[in-house]
Amino acid sequence: MERKKYCVQVDEEIREYEEGITFEEIAKDFQPKYEHPIVLGQEGYKLLELNKTLTRDYRIRFITTGDTAGNKTYKRSVCLLLVKAVHDVCGHEKECKVMIDFSVSKGYYCTLKGEHITLNQVLLDRIKARMQELVAEKLPIKKRTVNTDEAVSLFHQYGMHDKEKLFGFRRCSKVNLYRINEFEDYNYGYMVPNTSYLSYFDLFLYDDGFVIQLPKKENPTVVPPFEPHRKLFHTLKESSEWGDMVGIQTVGDLNEEITKGNIQETILVQEALQEKKIAEIAQMIVERPEVKFVLIAGPSSSGKTTFSHRLSIQLRANGLVPHPIAVDNYFVEREKTPRDKDGNYNFECLEAIDVEAFNRDLTDLLAGKEVSLPVFNFKLGRREYPGYTKKLGEQDVLVIEGIHCLNDALTYRLPKENKFKIYISALTQLNIDEHNRIPTTDGRLIRRIVRDARTRGTSARQTIAMWPSVRRGEEENIFPYQEEADVMFNSALIYELAVLKLYAEPILFGIEKDCEEYIEAKRLLKFLDYFVGIGSENIPTNSLLREFVGGGCFHI
Repeated sequence: MERKKYCVQVDEEIREYEEGITFEEIAKDFQPKYEHPIVLGQEGYKLLELNKTLTRDYRIRFITTGDTAGNKTYKRSVCLLLVKAVHDVCGHEKECKVMIDFSVSKGYYCTLKGEHITLNQVLLDRIKARMQELVAEKLPIKKRTVNTDEAVSLFHQYGMHDKEKLFGFRRCSKVNLYRINEFEDYNYGYMVPNTSYLSYFDLFLYDDGFVIQLPKKENPTVVPPFEPHRKLFHTLKESSEWGDMVGIQTVGDLNEEITKGNIQETILVQEALQEKKIAEIAQMIVERPEVKFVLIAGPSSSGKTTFSHRLSIQLRANGLVPHPIAVDNYFVEREKTPRDKDGNYNFECLEAIDVEAFNRDLTDLLAGKEVSLPVFNFKLGRREYPGYTKKLGEQDVLVIEGIHCLNDALTYRLPKENKFKIYISALTQLNIDEHNRIPTTDGRLIRRIVRDARTRGTSARQTIAMWPSVRRGEEENIFPYQEEADVMFNSALIYELAVLKLYAEPILFGIEKDCEEYIEAKRLLKFLDYFVGIGSENIPTNSLLREFVGGGCFHI
């Protein structure tokens, strides 16, 4: 019997295929038109895995490893490959576990757990060789859907108790599992169709574990060199160890604390830990009496403003007199602002700041002169001088916040000994489970969606739309200088996504299906569905989280 035929339109080209053919086979016909490997399809607002078969007419576009969604799919699939290889090399006993902890360099820091497991270069080389063998074997990555109760039972059987706990709190009725040969796991998101797609990775011993280094979407067929950031790594590791200490490593652990009624103590302990860290930073500044300029920088939605207020309080408690200075008040006149490649004003580049005026004022203050300080009129695009003057006394320090504060080019005329640099970021220490991490950028994006809706009336669609531009600015102006900081502060709170869930979900549900941002909104909603929500009424008014949900004592 002759099979039915259906039309598939990709961009402006239409081709006819028999019913039942996979999208992987269809993608092969179109691959020559794409610079990078095709790993997904997209129809409207829906992403399609390439192992899906043709059952009707389609109008689609293909997504490659050079696209954000494709790069995430690639990295997710390599992580499944890694876990499979570890189990093959170390044995499938329940005692051998690999934990994908957090981002390091351009990859993920991982640890091995097991009574008889000693991680060394020999073992790591065996794991890498096994991964390469699996790639060469072109093994299918098979997907099956099971009932949630069956999934919980399977995870118990597999010894994946983190996943067993996670899905004990899920409201969805179905769970997608992925399999390479006999090894089966749950993964948050789509996969490539087989292991042959996964050639680009490398493994490096690092600290007590190892790093799996992966390509960036800008160059998806090249594994970048491993360049560890020691200060950032130890900040992340410290936060992860704190989660271990209180028994909250995964979303399932957090949900268990919430449902058992223990979350209030967790909130208070986490807030106390952050206050202790802020007090320690203040003490470091006090112990350097030559410091007159405290420079704070960090990516979007890190809680810089609240942190600055809380640090100022701790400095006052130590006898210093802090004064806030906003770098934004030194923007150049609007018509002198550089433009980006699209012709829009680029307010995030260093050239958008009048660096000379900024350095002149700060050096005059350091010399004991009284200085008239500007205020930038954003409506008119002009600096104004309303009569604000400042003169530094012996106990005075300036607390300066701005995206370029870690870049010495911003404060090139200030002596190094007079500067104290702080890098702040929301470095999420919580994982979905042992093999599915929560990207730091997701936590910050959800924070920003909630804050923008509350303080600026900005829709979730608008915030999601401008997020790639925000991220590019961070990559250019903040992240290259983070290791220049004297100290790093992690503003992420282990409980915060359970709170933000209740604020973010209604806003995200407001994005229509025909919007380009719907796919990202849908992904975030699926992610937030892992969490049991909690109210904000018991969060302290000085908490960093108040900067986003409101009700704080700093009137932000």
